[in-house]
Amino acid sequence: MPIINSLLDTDLYKFTTGYAYAKLFPYAFGHFKFIDRNNRVYPKGFDSLLRREVEAMSQIVLSEEEATFISSRMPYIPPTHIDMLRGFRFNAEELSIRLDKEGHLEIDAIGPLYRVTLWETPILALVSQLYYEQLGIEPDTETRNRAIEKAKKLEVEHLDFSLFGMRRRFSYEVEDEVTRIMKEYAPNHFFGTSNVHFAHKYGLNVSGTHPHEWIQFHGATYGYKMANYMAMENWINVYDGDLGTVLTDTYTTDVFLSNFSKKHALLYTSLRHDSGDPFQFVEKAIARYKELRVDPKIKYIIFSDGLNVDRAVEIKNYCADRIRCSFGIGTNLTNDTGAEPSNIVMKLWRCKMTEKEPWRQCVKLSDAKGKYTGEGSEIDLACRTLDINTKD
Repeated sequence: MPIINSLLDTDLYKFTTGYAYAKLFPYAFGHFKFIDRNNRVYPKGFDSLLRREVEAMSQIVLSEEEATFISSRMPYIPPTHIDMLRGFRFNAEELSIRLDKEGHLEIDAIGPLYRVTLWETPILALVSQLYYEQLGIEPDTETRNRAIEKAKKLEVEHLDFSLFGMRRRFSYEVEDEVTRIMKEYAPNHFFGTSNVHFAHKYGLNVSGTHPHEWIQFHGATYGYKMANYMAMENWINVYDGDLGTVLTDTYTTDVFLSNFSKKHALLYTSLRHDSGDPFQFVEKAIARYKELRVDPKIKYIIFSDGLNVDRAVEIKNYCADRIRCSFGIGTNLTNDTGAEPSNIVMKLWRCKMTEKEPWRQCVKLSDAKGKYTGEGSEIDLACRTLDINTKD
């Protein structure tokens, strides 16, 4: 049986960003590239196994029950887009999958942005699960107990959190079990999950807004100095106040905060921290809110950078009553199995406004240089444009 069997088995941001592209940039094209930060060597024939899985995804059809769930629990997605999803079919011809001579995996996805964006999260989940299967690695006997202990601690610590763990999950089955455990053992503080399928299956809230790719697209289209501003403006134009969390580190948090106006500070309910020192981020966010004469105590920071439970508790205590906080915990919940977790991403590499236009390079800088992605020359251009010091 194929691993991915539902169109909803993906993160919420794939649907929200896909709709935003469809509404504002319906002719835009994108090129996503797979990146393994650990530079893993994959087993021989892995590319063929992955190809079979993605070809099987062409049979996936949105059910009426799933369409009703989107309509009722994700009201910011309009009926016209839900109708598009009813007719949507994955097309494996949009993908190039291969192993190089050393066994490193290369994947490229190219097509209209509103649809090719939907490949990212399922591809990462497939790569992660197939890797363990091919090496015969199974979760250890304490996997379930560790998840229960974490859920209990999160509940005792009154720490509000969502599950952000699909992209690097050990397997579908592990994410399924962990989701059930969080619901059972942390009922008052488990806010929900970014995985729409499991939100549907277990009657949970769906969590998430937009990814780095949204800002990367705007950087390539409008220039790096205008990227954050235009990305925020266009998100407001699409969602009119819904989905009010904004990601800060695509071109570093310092650059973002310089673009963060009082209008945006009032309209967006929360900032998402995804790289760099979280404690410095708290100080910078509070200072910027105060500078804009906005009370930071009515705003949130959503922390999502490689968290474990103890780290999340430490950050929560640091925020105290100065600014509200919530947490998106991913790999530490869905891949704490005794195996080495994968460290894989699939990033927007190039884009263009229409199929006929030349490609424009896309880069992500982050607050951690190890997370930079893009061609070296374009990263250098972005850093020079934004006066970012790359020598530290």
